[in-house]
Amino acid sequence: MATSKTVSKKEFWKLARKQKSLILISIPFFIYFFIFNYLPLWGLTLAFQNYKPYHKFWEQEWVGLLHFKNLFTDPDFYRVMRNTIGMSLINLALGFITAIIFALLLNELTGNLYHFKRVVQTISYMPHFLSWIIVCGLVSNILSMDDGILNEILLRSGLIKEKIHFLGKPEYFWWIVGFTNVWKSMGWNSIIYLAAITSIDPCLYEAAAIDGYGRFGRMWHVTLPGIKSTIIVLLIMNAGWILNAGFEMQYILGSNGLVLDVSETIDIFVLKRGFGRSGGFSFGTAAGMFKTVVSTIILLLCNKIAALLDEERLV
Repeated sequence: MATSKTVSKKEFWKLARKQKSLILISIPFFIYFFIFNYLPLWGLTLAFQNYKPYHKFWEQEWVGLLHFKNLFTDPDFYRVMRNTIGMSLINLALGFITAIIFALLLNELTGNLYHFKRVVQTISYMPHFLSWIIVCGLVSNILSMDDGILNEILLRSGLIKEKIHFLGKPEYFWWIVGFTNVWKSMGWNSIIYLAAITSIDPCLYEAAAIDGYGRFGRMWHVTLPGIKSTIIVLLIMNAGWILNAGFEMQYILGSNGLVLDVSETIDIFVLKRGFGRSGGFSFGTAAGMFKTVVSTIILLLCNKIAALLDEERLV
């Protein structure tokens, strides 16, 4: 066994010498990720301290799991968790399904419609590059009671008898966030599905056409199975973001105070508690740490389920 280990080490160093150029090139990236991604993890120790900025690290008071106990007994924590999970599930369902459907439909625009396909793609990508400030401004104008286009359309078509204050009614807020996310991200998210579709063998479409399948039949029996592995990997990755419902949009659109109970996410909760009261840094760190741990567990569970079903997985 010792000989085998010695040979293995020799082979390792032999391979390393062969790949020394690649190793040297990758060193700056390792340093970058270590400094900006791993070194800040040291700050998680704040969650176990009664942190005071004017004290040195070894002078801080260690309080164990006190901030986690306070977090789990805080009624606002369960409210923001409900909001976060609710909006995340809506965003996941709407964003995931619409991006796949949009990519399938774009893929069917061939021949004389090729240039039209390019125009539609370009237009659909544009909202992705808009800042949330601009997007929230557009949403506010569209849903406004004064001269909002949605109220005007619904009123003139007879669907409503009086204007609706969409941004002031809690029952509409999660759906407004969901459909705005779809509008902003659907085109951009469809890129990866379109790329996956290009890897499907065209002979499969010809064989399906010979078998009598129409457009929808080819989508269902050829295209969707061809991109199944991509769909599963992206679903696992998105599941890991289930506690990242967003911050900017909820913070801006919910600032009118009328929908505060349903608009606050865990990110807004961490910001307000972290900077809003004494000892808030440690409490906010504990809330952020809880979010990270839960996201990691969900990601690993989804990956495990995919492995048990013999599907594609991340690791």
